[in-house]
Amino acid sequence: MFRKIWKQLKITAIVIVIIICIPRSILPLSQQSEDIEYYLKLNESEDRLHEYKDDRVALELKLEQLELINRNRRRFGARPLKLDILASRVANKISREAAENEYIGHWNMAGEKPYHRYAFAGGYDHVSENVYAEWSKELLENSTDKIAFMMRTAQETFMEERPPNDGHKQTVIAKDHNFVGIGYHLTGKQFRYYEEYIDRYFEFGEIPSEVRPGKKTAITIKTDNKTFLYFMIVYYEKFPGPLTPKEITRRESYDDYTGEQYQQIYAWDLAKYRNGSTYTIPLSFKKEGLYYIQIFSDKKEYTKPASLSTKGRTPYSGIVIKVRN
Repeated sequence: MFRKIWKQLKITAIVIVIIICIPRSILPLSQQSEDIEYYLKLNESEDRLHEYKDDRVALELKLEQLELINRNRRRFGARPLKLDILASRVANKISREAAENEYIGHWNMAGEKPYHRYAFAGGYDHVSENVYAEWSKELLENSTDKIAFMMRTAQETFMEERPPNDGHKQTVIAKDHNFVGIGYHLTGKQFRYYEEYIDRYFEFGEIPSEVRPGKKTAITIKTDNKTFLYFMIVYYEKFPGPLTPKEITRRESYDDYTGEQYQQIYAWDLAKYRNGSTYTIPLSFKKEGLYYIQIFSDKKEYTKPASLSTKGRTPYSGIVIKVRN
């Protein structure tokens, strides 16, 4: 009797393991159907970068890839991500340019870094980028199955990295990310794949894309009522210049800031601009160029001077403002 029961228990356990490990693509389609319909609606409502809009097949591929990314994140205690439509179009755009011009890197041919490209498309959140490329002497097979295979290979390649050379893996599993944009492009002998990880914790109101030197302006930020603005750093840089494909490929990782800090605003000064959960922060910029704004938050509000540090903290904004006459 015990042996029979034990056999049934073993069968049940095996079935459970199979269900847990089975790929999303061969599970019942109800959840997948709900997901694709949800993202198709988001896709239709997004007007920015319309020429890089995904069709249904591309969205389905990206949702399968999203499940793989989330499985990898769960292994390291990181919460699952949602697919971001705008960031996916930003990723599609750079993937196409990189594949058609046969380069790999974090810059585009206009000399723009990931935070430039996302901001110029209309994004205000903080972004981190992963890049993968495949190329061949022969034409690559342009099929859904082949593209899905290369996308999975990209993610597996990132996750196989080991310290200290594991920057892509750390980007995948960083716990502050809550959205990701996925983009790819296959043309001829070239395949490019980009991931744009997003940290979205604020709502942004009035954010000027361009102002004149010396003109007073302001940015509006709303928190979740549970956190307060902690620190704000404004970095200055000159307008980027064009790069050749070879120059881009020679470059490796990118800095998520510049060497020139234009302004710092501390928590107690930021508190003066708060009305409820909304902050309206006045700004002005002296000279032409780009101003990259990183904003940090904290569960505590500081209204008096104290010791502050951004070490180990993730900025929750990636605002870029152009300043020129």
